[in-house]
This record gives sequence, C-alpha cells and structure tokens, in this order.
Amino acid sequence: MPRKTFEASLEDLNVELIKMGAIVENAINSAIIALKNNDDKLAKEVVDQDRVIDDMEKDIEAKCLSLILRQQPVACDLRVVSTALKMVTDMERIGDQAADIAELVMDFKSDLKYKAIEHIPAMAEAAVSMVHGAIAAFVNNDMEAAREIIKKDDIVDELFEKVKSDVSLSLQTDVKNCDMDINFLMIAKYLERIGDHAENICEWIEFSETGDYKNEKLL
Repeated sequence: MPRKTFEASLEDLNVELIKMGAIVENAINSAIIALKNNDDKLAKEVVDQDRVIDDMEKDIEAKCLSLILRQQPVACDLRVVSTALKMVTDMERIGDQAADIAELVMDFKSDLKYKAIEHIPAMAEAAVSMVHGAIAAFVNNDMEAAREIIKKDDIVDELFEKVKSDVSLSLQTDVKNCDMDINFLMIAKYLERIGDHAENICEWIEFSETGDYKNEKLL
C-alpha cells in the first residue's frame, strides 16, 4: 500500500471513530434525558441504537486489522492504529452502559422523581462531560486536555460514593421504594464505569503520541 493511500486510510479511520464517538455521546445524553423525563420511548431508542454501535465497532476493528496486515506500519503509525482498536472497545462499552441505563429507565414507575437520589444528576453531568471531552481531545489530538479529563474521574468516583450514601439513607427511611433505590444505584454504577472508559480513551490518546500507557513504555 503506497504511503499516500495509507495516510488516506488513517484519515478515514479517524472519521469513523469521530462518527462512532458522536453516536455514543448521543446515546448517553438520550439515556439521561429519558431518565429525567421518564421517557420509555426514548429509552427504547437508546437500547435499539446499541446494535448500531456494535456494528460500527466491528467495522472499525476490521479496518484497523486490515491496515496492520497490509501496511506493516512503523512504530508511530502502529500506535495510531492500536489506539483506534483500544478506543473503539471503550466506546462500545460506553454504548452498552447507556443502553443498560435506558433499560432501567423502562423499569421505573411513572412517578419517578429524577432527583429522588440527590447526586445522580451531578454524576450524570460529570460522566457525560468526560465522554464529550475525551472525544474532543481525540479529535483535536490534545494530550493536555486528555490529562485534565483523566483527573475528572475522581469527581465521578466521589459522586458515586455519595449516591451510595443517598441510597442507603433512602432504604432506611422508605422501604416501599427499595426496588427504585437499587435501580438508582445500578445507574450510578453504570455512570461510574462510563467515566472509567472515558479515562481509558484519554490514556490511549497519550499512548498514540508517546508510546506510554499508564506510565509504562509499550511502543
């Protein structure tokens, strides 16, 4: 494969990753809106859209493997393609967690109050912000922004601990809503995992530039 053709293929790969990132980000936002509004129809759309995200993951993986096998890229190019392979896995899992949240929304009663568990809204906002920032950092090849987003995972983790306390208090004071409280705890856990995957994406962005991953030289 000529160098120009390979570079064009890399550019196409980036475009596909950006498209997938936009769909994943939309899935999270839609799941949270469905939660706020108790919107079963929108929640079902998020669940159905997960198949689209899964298909995109497979297509991008196939393109990455094709580039590796056909081009036998040098180290810097191999880092870029390897990063794409890793990022697409994290984005697919974020899509899974958005669908998981949407499925729980459809289990809630019609009298759901979004702020019944006080720290869920803040946690959702923080997790969505991390995903948006991670995708923007990738698009802009901005390692400094990626490092700042990694730090924000501490905020999501702290909010998760507060949600656990909220749920514990609610279970002690109102046992009638225990099923709803457990669902809220599960939603918080999915949001915590979304933050972790956004952090992973940022760490792979750094690897793409430096060959370092989690302070270890890989390539």
